[in-house]
Amino acid sequence: MYYIVETEKSFDQASVDLESAVKRLGFGVLHIHDLGATLRSKGLAFEEQCRVFEVCNPGQAAKVMLIDMRLNMALPCRISVFTEKGQTKIGLIKPVHMLSALSDDLALVQIAKDVEEKTMQMVNEAK
Repeated sequence: MYYIVETEKSFDQASVDLESAVKRLGFGVLHIHDLGATLRSKGLAFEEQCRVFEVCNPGQAAKVMLIDMRLNMALPCRISVFTEKGQTKIGLIKPVHMLSALSDDLALVQIAKDVEEKTMQMVNEAK
């Protein structure tokens, strides 16, 4: 269900490298949520780092929504760079698993496979 890799890179370097990989593989970064900074800004003692990258390939997203508009709620894809006990990690929830839980449509499974392959490649390149 999850695809998570560890990297020897710093949190910031892994974040920069992920953003580059996303663009190089034909996706765009719609937004980056810095969850760690947000929690700390609310006065919480949260020591870990966590950035969630919302990434999208417009063509693939349009295909998904043409098949089942309700699946807009599962978009865009999210890839996280985070720390856990001092170790930097990069991960995602696999699109095939997620969309298969929401629909039985075989066309959606194929789109999810294509997206999953690309997003896992992004993670591996950023590693």
